[in-house]
Amino acid sequence: MSRARYPQPTVTKKTVLVVEDEPTLVMGLQDVLEFEGYDVVVAPTGREGVSLANLRKPDVVLLDLMLPDINGYQVCEEIRRRDPFMPIIMLTARSQEADKVRGLDAGADDYVTKPFSIAELTARIRAIVRRASRLPDATPEFIEIGNAKVDVTAQTVERAGTVHRLSYYEIELLRLLHERRATPVARDDILTRVWGLEATPSNRTVDNFIVKLRRKIEDSPEKPEHILTVYGFGYKLV
Repeated sequence: MSRARYPQPTVTKKTVLVVEDEPTLVMGLQDVLEFEGYDVVVAPTGREGVSLANLRKPDVVLLDLMLPDINGYQVCEEIRRRDPFMPIIMLTARSQEADKVRGLDAGADDYVTKPFSIAELTARIRAIVRRASRLPDATPEFIEIGNAKVDVTAQTVERAGTVHRLSYYEIELLRLLHERRATPVARDDILTRVWGLEATPSNRTVDNFIVKLRRKIEDSPEKPEHILTVYGFGYKLV
C-alpha cells in the first residue's frame, strides 16, 4: 500500500541587501548570511543600492556609510522616501556619537560599528527581521506622552501638527517604557528586551535611541519632561 504524500510547506528565505564596496567584507558577509539561511543581494555602490532596494524589497538592508558614489546617509534618506518602513542597519567605521546619531536621523533603524562581531550583527538582523515580520494589530494602539500621540500600529508619532515616522526599535523601546511607566528600566534590560543583545560597556545603542525619541516626542528635547534619565541606571517614562 502506497503512502499518501503531503506537500511540504514552502519556506521563503528572507532577503538581505548588502550595500558595501569592500570585496573582502562582502564575501565574508555573504558567506555568513547565506549559511544563516538568508538570500543575499549585493550592491557595490549607493545608487545601485537604492535601485535594488526599490526593485527587490529586501527584508533588511545592511548599508555601509562610505561608498564610492553617494554616502550611506544619502542612500538611507532615499530609501526612506520610497519605503518608510524598510529595516536598515548602517555599517560604519565612525565611532563618534554625532555620526551615529546622524545615521539614525537619516532613517537607519540601527547601526553597527566596524570592526564588528559577526554574532552581534546576525543577532541584530534576526531581531529586526522578526519585528518587521510581525503582523500589526487589527485595532490601532495609541500611547499618549505629553503633547505627543504615538500610533503604535502605524509606527508614527504626531506632535504639534507634525507626524514623524518611528522605527521598529523606537516602537519596541516605547512599548517597554510604557509597559513599566513611572518605573525606572535598566539600560541592560532595555538592550536585552528590545534588541536581544547582551550589554557591553561601550554599547550606546539605547542612549542614542533615547536621544532620537526625545527629538520626536518632547516639546524641549534638551529638557525632557517625559522620557527621563535615571542616572547610573537607565530611563523611565512619566
